[in-house]
Amino acid sequence: MPQEFDFDRAWLDKFSNCLDEAAGEKVRTQVMAGSEGLSEDTSRGDVITWTRGAMERLESLLDDSQCRAVMTGCACQYPKSDLQDVREAYESSGDVDLAHRMLQEKFEEFLINVLNLSDEHFEAVVSWGWGLAGIKEGDTITATKIPKSGFLAQYLDESDPQKKREYYCHCPRIRDAVGHGETLPLIHCYCGAGFYKGIWEDILQEPVEVEVLESVLQGGEICTIAVHLPPNV
Repeated sequence: MPQEFDFDRAWLDKFSNCLDEAAGEKVRTQVMAGSEGLSEDTSRGDVITWTRGAMERLESLLDDSQCRAVMTGCACQYPKSDLQDVREAYESSGDVDLAHRMLQEKFEEFLINVLNLSDEHFEAVVSWGWGLAGIKEGDTITATKIPKSGFLAQYLDESDPQKKREYYCHCPRIRDAVGHGETLPLIHCYCGAGFYKGIWEDILQEPVEVEVLESVLQGGEICTIAVHLPPNV
């Protein structure tokens, strides 16, 4: 039988590889210390405690740019095959606004055809500018994540602020931390920011910078990321 997917181990492997690439074996060994036995079977409290320590070690050993590079490299990525038409449209037109509109169309189709949102919820999410495309102003895109897909309807109907934050995050580790009333260093949220970095770097075939503006991990109601596009596009 195929082995059951273990999110914690898979993420730790990515984190380890990104540390190796950005800073080398010595730093990787220091930051990863104590992670050997962690898995989805480990108590959530122990995972949260280790993660907090790892983020603190990361920030003590590397500069801000290196820390962001490590964490954005750990992100879950939007399927490149689903971006091929957007990338080709940009390559042929050089029109970033066209690429942005195509991403919004994909997102709205996802809300309707995959999540089967009610008209009320659909209109709310779109009017807030949440989702894949975000809001483009000049060479900056302000992208607000939608709550994790499986919890979106519950999030929209929930009134308790802490429960809403717990529903919101896509990362099981962060949901656990919020649910336990814990916080982690903000640098961890650059993992989530890497999702948008990956999208726009695939479309433009150029590096982009991302910046976390608000995070539920730090007590915010939503997670908002600024995507800074290259000035020449």
